[in-house]
Amino acid sequence: MDTIRSKDIKYINRELSWLEFNARVLELAGDKKQPLLERAKFLAIFSQNLDEFFQVRVAALKDQLEAGISVTSTDTLSPGQQLKAIRNRVEQLLEQHSNLFTKDVLIGLKQAGIKILNWDELNQDTQDEANDIFNEGIFPVLTPLAVDPGHPFPYISNLSLSIAAIVGDPCLNQHRFVRVKVPSLLPRFVQLKDSLFVPLEQVITAHLDSLFPGMQIQSPFTFRITRNADLTLEEDAEDLLSAVEIELRRRRFGQAVRLEIPSGVDPEVRSLLMKELEVENSDVYEIDSMLDLSSLWSLYDLARPDLKAEPWIGITQPGLADAEDEMANIFSLLKERDILVQHPYDSFASSVEAFISQAARDPHVLAIKQTLYRTSGDSPIVKSLIRAADSGKQVVALVELKARFDEQANIAWARALEQAGVHVVYGLMGLKTHSKTALVVRQERGVIKRYCHIGTGNYNSKTAKIYEDIGLLSSDEDLGSDLSQLFNFITGFGKDIKYKRLIVAPQALRSRMIELIETQASKKEQGLIVMKLNNLSDPLTIEALYKASMAGAKVQLIVRSICRLRPGVQGLSENITVRSIVDRYLEHSRIFAFGGPDEPCEFFIGSADLMERNLDRRVEVITPVLDKTLQRRIWKILTLCLADDTHAWKLNSDASWERIATTKGINSQSELRSLALKTEQHRKVLDPGKFLLEGADNL
Repeated sequence: MDTIRSKDIKYINRELSWLEFNARVLELAGDKKQPLLERAKFLAIFSQNLDEFFQVRVAALKDQLEAGISVTSTDTLSPGQQLKAIRNRVEQLLEQHSNLFTKDVLIGLKQAGIKILNWDELNQDTQDEANDIFNEGIFPVLTPLAVDPGHPFPYISNLSLSIAAIVGDPCLNQHRFVRVKVPSLLPRFVQLKDSLFVPLEQVITAHLDSLFPGMQIQSPFTFRITRNADLTLEEDAEDLLSAVEIELRRRRFGQAVRLEIPSGVDPEVRSLLMKELEVENSDVYEIDSMLDLSSLWSLYDLARPDLKAEPWIGITQPGLADAEDEMANIFSLLKERDILVQHPYDSFASSVEAFISQAARDPHVLAIKQTLYRTSGDSPIVKSLIRAADSGKQVVALVELKARFDEQANIAWARALEQAGVHVVYGLMGLKTHSKTALVVRQERGVIKRYCHIGTGNYNSKTAKIYEDIGLLSSDEDLGSDLSQLFNFITGFGKDIKYKRLIVAPQALRSRMIELIETQASKKEQGLIVMKLNNLSDPLTIEALYKASMAGAKVQLIVRSICRLRPGVQGLSENITVRSIVDRYLEHSRIFAFGGPDEPCEFFIGSADLMERNLDRRVEVITPVLDKTLQRRIWKILTLCLADDTHAWKLNSDASWERIATTKGINSQSELRSLALKTEQHRKVLDPGKFLLEGADNL
């Protein structure tokens, strides 16, 4: 595809592009250089990713098909054509996924002493042990369900694992379909002595005669369904909290979009399941290994450090603590300079969490305002907000109830915060608030001073250890003023707000990004655009990048997941390169650089990907980074990502991805860990001022 000129094929299909990202995740599971439990973890992540893909993306396409919508995507594929292409690719990936587990990782785990065995592989002693576990801890929880005129086909919830069988009465010569739900609250793997594990569903299947005494059990097998799980909220709902709760209940009853079964299921039983679940052959996927390998996360929790990557503890930046790790006053430090943090290399606890914690305890702090999109189950930040409210401070929390698959957790947090006296806002109808922002208002000698944090990642202490993200801590007056305006917009009413520094969606983010791209395009061969994103799919932004390339400007894109832009096309995008890094940490930061390192360059970080949803239907915040030292650090991050040749992939003009050949052996994440350790050493031996003069270039 050397000369792609037609407007209709300038864009790569979004759904197929995402599947290729998950294929890159799967490649990590097959990388024998990875520790064994890390490989199992990536098998689990692949499975989880695919579950969400079917619940949302495939479900949306099926809704379009059912509604008779024939509008094609910008790559000319109709909903039906996309579903067919998705199935073809998913079948390939599932085969690879199953083979990696059964023929590689499972064998490796067994050799390492973690033995996952089938029931019929157990000797009599271990079967007796499993029998005792079943009778004491599994049998009382189970509920056998039969289908007959008095018992209609049971409702089967989303992503639940079930056992199906045909049960015959030897006296009456009658046969019934039965189903037993595998309890999700029980461990997926039943642990026996000598590090033996048996899948829970196999233990239950071996004891079906206890659930149906006196009956003949025929053709038992496990199955799993996936349902449409996207929320549909009425725009005129008077109570957003109630609306979300209602939709969460409806989610359990969403239309089935996928049925997973083992290979070789009895055709009659398969047909019965398809009929009752109202799915077609194209929705049925036959799996040649265990169903739902996301359960491999439970094995990752085993105390086997020899089978995992070496743990990393984020460093504390100079100035935030002294050589004895005593925490400094963050507000005093921020009055002197801005701080840029990159997690997990920089500690989330000693930077962002410490910022909110100190604000909650500081008697001079009058107010704390914060957006919460996703947070952890035991959130130190939420506890700090509650503590601040208890002490009489004005605390405002925007809890985004529409954060997909975290809705229930966010409802619980919202109620806990309200009970503590926090003023909680439940998001805005028609818009998701996706920005990562916090504002602290402090009274200092009779003057109001504002401090802020603007980041790319959620205020979540757990994901901050496994997601790569970046954030800015600052006392800049213009940024503080802008955040006050933003929170007033979120909590009240207003439009046409003028921001001094921040770029905010949906008001102005797309137009400003296109303006910055066009400025580099006007420089022709001297123009340079570098972007690090999760996703790039907005057609208007892509068109601007194409025009910049045609003008001669160089465009370097680092896109972790979806990329609809087609690089390397003669006459269109030959000056654009696209690469993706998939490694130990999920690359999650959004960084934008316009201009080269040897000329005036503008740097921005923030919450937004360049997607239509982010630019049109979300509240997103991008901030400039003006400090020259911090700009050098950002440039170093981008340079390492562009030089990575161990876990990097490049996108070709035909939409295929290929692994970048290793020549120099540069691993950007390893390099960033090494640089963080050097920074830690500087903090231990030098005072912060001396570090800034001598050590900043090491960042």
